[in-house]
Amino acid sequence: MCFDVSVDALALTKEDWEARMTALGQPAYRAAQVLDWIYKRRVRDWDDMLNLPAPLRDALKQEFPNARLEKIRETGSKDTTRKFLFRLPDGQMIETVLIPASPALYGESSDRRTICISSQVGCAYGCKFCASGLDGWKRNLHAGEIVDQFLQVEAISGEKINNIVFMGMGEPMANYDNLLRAIGILNAPWGVGLGARHMTVSTSGLVPQIRKLAAQPLQVRLAISFHGATDEVRSTIMPVNKKYPVEELVSACEDYVRIKKQRITFEYILIHDVNDSLDQARLLAKQARRVGAKVNLIPYNAVDGLPWIRPEEDSQDAFLAILRNAGAEATLRREKGHDIAAACGQLRLQVEKSFAEKPVLN
Repeated sequence: MCFDVSVDALALTKEDWEARMTALGQPAYRAAQVLDWIYKRRVRDWDDMLNLPAPLRDALKQEFPNARLEKIRETGSKDTTRKFLFRLPDGQMIETVLIPASPALYGESSDRRTICISSQVGCAYGCKFCASGLDGWKRNLHAGEIVDQFLQVEAISGEKINNIVFMGMGEPMANYDNLLRAIGILNAPWGVGLGARHMTVSTSGLVPQIRKLAAQPLQVRLAISFHGATDEVRSTIMPVNKKYPVEELVSACEDYVRIKKQRITFEYILIHDVNDSLDQARLLAKQARRVGAKVNLIPYNAVDGLPWIRPEEDSQDAFLAILRNAGAEATLRREKGHDIAAACGQLRLQVEKSFAEKPVLN
C-alpha cells in the first residue's frame, strides 16, 4: 500500500481503522488496540505497540511511515504563552500557540490550557491587519496535521490541554472537510475525547460554511472575526466582506444561533482611526444584541510591515463602555504572547530556510 500524507494514521476514524484491519486480514478489534496506543497511551512508534502481531506492525510501518510534525522552534512569553514552529512532512511551516488561563480577566479556571491551532499554511483571505496571509496561501492542512498539533503540544509541554480554538494560521472554514474530520477525532471517545463545547471554530465570515456547520450535530462553538460594523469599514480591512457583506453574515449567525441554541462570539480587533469610532461601537452593539452574541474586543497587535496601531487605552475603554451601556455583553481582552508574536493576528507563514539558527528552546 502506498502512503498518502493526506490520509495519514492520525486522519483515520474508528470505522476507517476497522476497514483497514479487514483489508489486512486482521480482526476488527485490532482497530481499537491501535487507537488505544495512539490516543490513550500516546505511543508514536509502531514497533512499541506490543499487543499487535509483528506482521501487522510491519504492514502499518509500510503504509504509515512516521510522518509527524517536527518541532523546529519553541518560544516562551513573559506571560507563559508558548509558541511552537512546526515543520510539516512536505517541509512547509505552521505555528501553534499554547495559552494559559487568566482568571482575573476571564473568570477562567486557573488550570485551563488553550491551544490555538492552525488549519492552513498561510491564508488566502488577505485581512489587512493579519500576518498569516502576508506571504499568501500554500495549502490546506490535512486532518492528521491538525490533530497532531494537539498531540505534539501536549507531549512537549507536559500539560493537559482542555480547550481548543481554531484561530491560528488560515481560515478554518475554507478547509471545512479536513477541519470537521479533525474535530471528530479530537472529540471521539476512541480519540482524544475532548468535549465539543471546549472547541471554538473562528471564521472571517464564510456564510455558506457557517450554515453547513449549523447543520452538524457537534456542539462546537463559533467565533466570528467581525472587525467592522458597517460594510464600508469592514470591506476596508476584510476583503471577504465584499462577497459576504455584514447583513448576510449577521443573518447566517441568527440562523446558527436558532439551530444550535448556542451563543456565538464576535471577535473585534480595535484599530486606531479604522474601526474604533463610537458610531461603530453603537452599531456593533445593535448587531450583537440581534444575535445574542458576546463581543470580545482585542486591541490591535502590531505586525511588522503593517501600518496599523492600537487605540489608546482610554479609547478602548470608551468603546467597551458604549457596548455595555447599549446592552451588549462585552469584554476587553488584553493580549497574551504579544512579545513573541503569538497574539491574535500575529501568526505568520514561515519559510524553512529561515531556521538554520539554533532553536530558542528545545
